[in-house]
Amino acid sequence: MGRYTGPLCRLCRAEGTKLFLKGKRCLSDKCALDRRSYPPGARGKRVSFRKSNYKIQLREKQKVKRFYGVGEKQFRILFKKSAKKKGVTGENLLCTLELRLDNVIYRMNFAASRAQARQLIRHGHLFVNGRKCSIPSYVLRLEDEISFKEKSGQNDNIKAILEDVKGLVDVPEWLLVDTEKNLGKINSIPTREDVSLAVEEHLIVELYSK
Repeated sequence: MGRYTGPLCRLCRAEGTKLFLKGKRCLSDKCALDRRSYPPGARGKRVSFRKSNYKIQLREKQKVKRFYGVGEKQFRILFKKSAKKKGVTGENLLCTLELRLDNVIYRMNFAASRAQARQLIRHGHLFVNGRKCSIPSYVLRLEDEISFKEKSGQNDNIKAILEDVKGLVDVPEWLLVDTEKNLGKINSIPTREDVSLAVEEHLIVELYSK
């Protein structure tokens, strides 16, 4: 199945929570979820019937996928890798998603959304440890440094983006950011408490364990 190209606000309404897919709009009074908190579609306002366990598990998985902008195949691969690691599988999965390059760029206030972060990465504007990285799904490690390409730092469009997103989200403690040099670093490995999305990850584990 290809990449979703429909209305992004529809996804937030479907999941019943803000996924922050449209940058500043999600934080303003124009947010579709604040104006219409019921699910999209003709039956959105109807009283819902009892949800099956499968549907509850599926919704948790879809919520995480859409929040981080990950496809089904990629998500399943990450889950299998997380299951092989020591520790709790669900927590391993969320922490790995947090360390994706596109998510880190967003968390550092270098982009208004994860989608915009992916665009910047694919266009070759970002460096990891001094080398160009054009893979949004690249999983960063402790002490990795993220910076803008020298020419990109002088680009008027990039400057406008950085000015527009300044202070948009709170930078988590596991990241260090130098706003003057537009430089960031992985200060520590994120934990379950660092994940801002309200999700019951054990339901995802149960879904894939069937």
